[in-house]
Amino acid sequence: MPGPSGAGEAVEALLEEVGEETQTQPAAHFGGLRGRTAMVSGGATGIGRRVALEFARCGANVAFNWYDLPGRSIDEAAAKTEAELQQLEVKVLSKRVDVRDSESVESFVELARQKLGGPHFLVNAAGVHRSGPLWKLTDEQWRDVVDVNLTGAFNMIRAVAPTFRSQRHGKIVNISSVQAFEGHFGVANYAAAKSGLIGLTRSAAADLGPSNVNVNGVAPGFVRTEMLSDVSDQVIAETEKRAVLGRLPEPVDVAHVVLFLCSEMARQITGQVIRVDAGLLG
Repeated sequence: MPGPSGAGEAVEALLEEVGEETQTQPAAHFGGLRGRTAMVSGGATGIGRRVALEFARCGANVAFNWYDLPGRSIDEAAAKTEAELQQLEVKVLSKRVDVRDSESVESFVELARQKLGGPHFLVNAAGVHRSGPLWKLTDEQWRDVVDVNLTGAFNMIRAVAPTFRSQRHGKIVNISSVQAFEGHFGVANYAAAKSGLIGLTRSAAADLGPSNVNVNGVAPGFVRTEMLSDVSDQVIAETEKRAVLGRLPEPVDVAHVVLFLCSEMARQITGQVIRVDAGLLG
């Protein structure tokens, strides 16, 4: 058997053979996605966008919703994401939806069902981040973050539950955060919402499990998305130093874990939360 040095050479040779495409292409092992419908909330930007693209690369049709962020229109980003998805030759539905509004969510799910079929997969990636010390948080800042990150996910899950139960199949993945496990200054509303999302994940797994529906969560650390624009270079550098891998995850790293949880390889996993944080929390 080869020793440690031989193993290292073998790994290097394998990486050269695989090439850099593994950084952006989903693994060929994610079978069972082609021709099915994936629904992604908050799919125009950030992690949600990358999740939507990776589903499409696997041949899944994609329905994604989006809504304007505080002080920023998402129209252009949504149109760009929609165009990229269409280039992958899958069916696409893009719609502006306020996930805080249960009626709008129900309408979106029904429209996706009519146009694309299913749905078979739901990824709750819609989220906002309005930070500040808790004694300065306004009622609006608290409600916005909790309502989008937590209530919005509940509305989406409740809307797809009848279809998932009737077809006795479905995969739900909620995008939480490591902030749910380790509080930091100025994120009381965000941490509370993401902690609640973990509780929702585990309870939904218990409710929907008898209908053969898997419900899991992914808790990213600091991921290189536009949300980091509000974080100082010093904090990012310190975070990279704390992470045992010495780097920050990319959106595609989170997306590949999501696809794994939606694949049949994860059919016995439910009610779990997987951290994708480069070892930030150890």
